[in-house]
Amino acid sequence: HVFYMRDGTSTSTMDYRGPRNRESDSSYVRRMRGNFAYNRSNGGLHETVWWYDFCRYREANGGLFTADQDLKKDENGYVSASRTRQNNDGTRRGYECPEERDYFPYWQPTNQYEDLSRFQNTPWIDLAWLGDKSRCKYIRDNSYNQKGKHRCVHSQDDDERSYGRYINKNDCESKGGEWVEFASFIEVLEDIKSQTECTRAARLDGRNKIIWGQLRSDKDEKKCIVQAPELICDEAPWTRVNHLGNAFNDMGDMKTPNASRVEVDMPYFPSGEAKRCVMRLRYNISTTDYDPWNTDSKSNDNDDVIENNPEVDVLGNGEELQLALNTAQTGRTFQDRSHVYVVLPRLESMEDKKLYNLNVRGKRGNIVQTFPATEYDFIPDRLVVN
Repeated sequence: HVFYMRDGTSTSTMDYRGPRNRESDSSYVRRMRGNFAYNRSNGGLHETVWWYDFCRYREANGGLFTADQDLKKDENGYVSASRTRQNNDGTRRGYECPEERDYFPYWQPTNQYEDLSRFQNTPWIDLAWLGDKSRCKYIRDNSYNQKGKHRCVHSQDDDERSYGRYINKNDCESKGGEWVEFASFIEVLEDIKSQTECTRAARLDGRNKIIWGQLRSDKDEKKCIVQAPELICDEAPWTRVNHLGNAFNDMGDMKTPNASRVEVDMPYFPSGEAKRCVMRLRYNISTTDYDPWNTDSKSNDNDDVIENNPEVDVLGNGEELQLALNTAQTGRTFQDRSHVYVVLPRLESMEDKKLYNLNVRGKRGNIVQTFPATEYDFIPDRLVVN
């Protein structure tokens, strides 16, 4: 069975069996062995089955605003992180965790596996956040890129479940768990064995944050950890509502409208090893029906905040009209993902040179045939070469 990040040739969802109520450690081990065995090599794989099982076992954040949506309990007897306001039936898409997908910044570490020597384990790395710039400090302070985050750990034995149900320190420890902090990383420089060597690597890098520290707080061993740069925090390009065409982008000398974008640097891996990556774009469809930053579980089942298909006296004459409003679909998160791509090390001839990723976007066909995408075009639109 192949566990590395990959594209699939089959459109069928990967198989999976979830945890049952009061599942024993031996049942857990048998079930997960089966889940890994079901991991077909022709299926696409971004997250790991371990990550999704942890999501199914972890309880949902009870402080979130779910409006009047009824989040159903899983087979383990409680509502898990696989169910959210916009995914109240717990529909599975690959091995992504719906709660982690729908909310940012997320409150748990997003490491894909707990053991560096086995399978894919790199967390999701935050690249950019586009929105209200007054919130940039909050976003950066809570990004997992350079700030450790905690989760509940119950065991480090291979024949027992390691992850716990609870998402806060008190409940975790009251049930015999340990509240462990995990470091985020884009890679670990295993060949570096001392703090002095790690400090030297940090001076030579110039882009990432490289530290000598613990990958997890319950293990004393220290390693040379490469963490991603701070995420980009900026305003999104301005467009009118639901506009799929060009937008105004302040691109220095270029003031003409062009496709909405955010320009970023490709990740840099000091080890020089080729790395498989996937790009995930999430976008929140904002709402002014309620204040999304200040509305939480205290407003659940409160029709004065928002309700399904409300009847409204539009004209003020006592005649009510029903609005087509679904509380599972207002103020929601959408996403797109790329295919898996590989970041290759530079050739010697590329040393000290600035490389641009000149690519194509759009589809083959005319403007009608390609809608809502675009006809073939280059990105960047303008590139000056001396």
